[in-house]
Amino acid sequence: MNREYQRWYSPNLGRDMELMVYGYSGARVIVFPTSQGRFFDWENQGMVDSMADSIQRGDIQLYCVDSVDAESWYARWKWPGDRAWRQTQYDNYISREVIPFTQRNPNPFLIVLGASFGAYQAVNFAFRHPDLVGRVLAMNGLYDISDWTDGHHDDNVYFNNPVEFVKNEHDPGRLEQMRHMDIILTTSETEPLRGATEYFSQILWDKNIWHALRIWNGWAHDWPYWKQMINLYLSGGN
Repeated sequence: MNREYQRWYSPNLGRDMELMVYGYSGARVIVFPTSQGRFFDWENQGMVDSMADSIQRGDIQLYCVDSVDAESWYARWKWPGDRAWRQTQYDNYISREVIPFTQRNPNPFLIVLGASFGAYQAVNFAFRHPDLVGRVLAMNGLYDISDWTDGHHDDNVYFNNPVEFVKNEHDPGRLEQMRHMDIILTTSETEPLRGATEYFSQILWDKNIWHALRIWNGWAHDWPYWKQMINLYLSGGN
């Protein structure tokens, strides 16, 4: 399997950022790590190995990015406006640096995915940039970051809070772009985040944005379940 480490200075974040690339062709897949996770976590947890056949066939090419969660929403010591601004800078890093980097692969189809807090990042990016994304797979996530804002609200909070900006989206062009994405949301019966996923799902239905909501039996918020979900939903979108 082609495996490639990349590091460069990010002008949007003001520091070096790292990522791993797996594969050589196929749909481009940006993988967001879990809460405060690292770019190497998916490999260390066996997720890349579980996708090896698709990668080696050239069906997909993974770009596992790093997070700045500890500098944004998880930085509780910061003023909430600074947390939200750091998230905006991260979005700029992905859209203005990582996306152009992935385009050395000419495949036009882009998938974004993540689990837990990575699911938030995937959904936030996809719905901010529906013109870029063909499919989003969000596994066991949350999509309302108001608990991280301590009551503060500004444009950076608004445009990084999917339950808010999607609910209030009225631009026909952007709504049509959202409706053209393949959207797969997963949760499980007994996990605390089930309600967050179902709430976001209802917002999408209210906007006539078709999507798949998959509720797994019992509790399925962990790596072994995410491996199964990847194999079920990444290629087929069922």
